[in-house]
Amino acid sequence: MTVAELLKKKRTISFEVYPPKDGAPLDGIRETISRLREFRPDFFSCTFGAGGSGRGKERNLAVCDVISESGSLAVPHLTCIGSGREEIREIARDYAKRGLSNVLALRGDIPAGQEGAGGGFARADELAAFLRAEFPELCVGCAGYPEKHLAAASMESDIACLRSKQDSGASFVVTQLCYDVPAFERFLERARKAGVTIPVVAGIMPALVYDPTVRMAISNGCSIPAELAAILGKHRDDPAALAEAGTEHAAALARRYLAAGADGLHLYTLNKWKRIAAIMEAAGLSGREGADFSRSAPG
Repeated sequence: MTVAELLKKKRTISFEVYPPKDGAPLDGIRETISRLREFRPDFFSCTFGAGGSGRGKERNLAVCDVISESGSLAVPHLTCIGSGREEIREIARDYAKRGLSNVLALRGDIPAGQEGAGGGFARADELAAFLRAEFPELCVGCAGYPEKHLAAASMESDIACLRSKQDSGASFVVTQLCYDVPAFERFLERARKAGVTIPVVAGIMPALVYDPTVRMAISNGCSIPAELAAILGKHRDDPAALAEAGTEHAAALARRYLAAGADGLHLYTLNKWKRIAAIMEAAGLSGREGADFSRSAPG
């Protein structure tokens, strides 16, 4: 089954996890995946790791194996950073050997002090085109940026880049974190007007801890709307209260994204299953059956 096929039938629910550090056991990620499977996700994505190639590949594959062994659909991230064309080809072959039929094609974050992607591809659309040409059986997803990628000169140019990813072979989009739903709505409208017809899944990064939330928003050029700023300011010195308020905020964000026309929800878990479970409960999504996931927003 491919993500594109799923999105033709329904809205999807999915979770992002990341590999443990080198040498760390996989027990924690096994528990996270096992617990989150209770919500019947359509797939789990797994990040590739900082810096691209090497051990990042090994840990990515190990976590994808855990996801597949659990009975869930694994969608590995594949980045341009530090990987040449032959290495990308080898990784895609490894995916095929494991029966993986989906991949998220990303440029990835360029390490500090490095000029460019440092591999065989400079941009995600180039990677998508390569994968589509050499591995046509793969369903390729890509990233979208509701508030513009920091490297983009304008929103228009960023939307044009998204259209290029689609034209290069991407068949679905997962967005970067965005706390500003009106910005997501404008992004979606502009993308459709520019000819982007593939499904757009909204990425949700729960705001549960003060410093990481602010740091992630700043580093990705994302705004912190007044509603969220008030939560962060009020509970900055009370981590437990902030986690509770952030849980409710993320649940409301999920409902608002559904109302805004998102084709699915992709929760960035940071491998913290307990809070993600609480968000799913608060959003009214805990009892959702895959094919019965309504296209009308709850609440």
